[in-house]
Amino acid sequence: MTEGIVGLAAMLLLAFVRVPIAFSMAIVGTVGYAYMRDWNWTVAFASVQTNVYETGRNYTLSVVPLFILMGTFVARAGIAQELFRAGYAFIGHLRGGLAMATVIACAGFGSICGSSIATAATMAKVAYPSMKRFAYSDRLAAGSIAGGGTLGIMIPPSTLMVIYGVFTETNIGKMFAAGILPGILGAALLCGAVQWSCWRDPAAGPRGERLSWRERVVSLREIWPVAALFVFVIGGIYGGLFTATEGAGMGAFGAMVFALWRRALTWKTLYESLVESGRTTAMLFMILIGALIFADFVNITTMPGDLKGFVTRFELHPVMVVAAIMVIYVLLGTAMEELSMVLLTLPVFFPVIVGLGLDPIWFGVLVVTIVEIGLISPPVGMNLFVLSTLLPQVPTTTVFRGVLPFMAADVLRLAILIAFPALSLWLPGLMK
Repeated sequence: MTEGIVGLAAMLLLAFVRVPIAFSMAIVGTVGYAYMRDWNWTVAFASVQTNVYETGRNYTLSVVPLFILMGTFVARAGIAQELFRAGYAFIGHLRGGLAMATVIACAGFGSICGSSIATAATMAKVAYPSMKRFAYSDRLAAGSIAGGGTLGIMIPPSTLMVIYGVFTETNIGKMFAAGILPGILGAALLCGAVQWSCWRDPAAGPRGERLSWRERVVSLREIWPVAALFVFVIGGIYGGLFTATEGAGMGAFGAMVFALWRRALTWKTLYESLVESGRTTAMLFMILIGALIFADFVNITTMPGDLKGFVTRFELHPVMVVAAIMVIYVLLGTAMEELSMVLLTLPVFFPVIVGLGLDPIWFGVLVVTIVEIGLISPPVGMNLFVLSTLLPQVPTTTVFRGVLPFMAADVLRLAILIAFPALSLWLPGLMK
């Protein structure tokens, strides 16, 4: 176990001195693997080569660029604005209605995007000007955008769920199904956080204009193609009509057709969409390859076995073990980038979860929920960085204060999901 602890410490040290996290994991993993094999560098480099090659040719991982491309096409078609207008049409007249419409629009955009950062960035451009026009406080506006943006990685399709599924050899289609109810619960609790903020400060979220039912129905006309695309892709995967990989290909093609129909796709925007998707995919694959190299090193140490033995020896209740892991994740999430944090710790924690007989799909949903909390946790939550960049007129301290009610809502959801695993496991259990 000593070798694993030293390796973790060395990796964190490299990360803190600004070595990119992908290279930190790869360097420590390679050196550690060579050490565990009596400094046999030939074996260590052969392991690195195998990880790079197998990750690049992994058919299942092709869903990552395809779902990213799907979200890029739909974003170019301006669907975020239409989702926000539809949400505003129905609940904009309520106190805090624009903020709740932002959360709902984030949930809708996340259902075809799969990225929290992209969801937050898009809604910052769409929702913030409207909220300022209605004199919403910067704290509530920034908090609702940052908090709502996290739904992008829970509501399927989710790139994080894909990577978790590949890393742990868990069925990706079932992971997608498992995220639907927790995603809906998350949206409801975030809307509750908006209401709580407005109850404490009624001036923070003034009422908007009440629209007629005719105007509400008209607002739905622009978003039905995306709803149909989501139902087709996720419904097809859920019903066993095609695999997650095939669904990603169909989704990307359908999104391209939708963008062409909206006349939003030119040769220039097509090129920009492909470059953006390729750049994001390359970043994710670099981190994944580094994590796999590091995982190979951890797996040949005694750390996973020793941790399982520790838990068994003290006869700790599985829920207590899960709660302790979640606390560790929350603490790490305040200082580390979320995807790297998950891939770094899965080789250590996942064998313990499996050894306790817990469902890996349920644990995957908990991990995604923890990542959502980390995305809005000061000081290094990625959604906070996005808002600070796109909304320079909003002080960073205001953004930090604004996300606190939404962090509390996500912590409450995490507690509910731990207490009631059926919320995550009911839909996957019905899959064909």
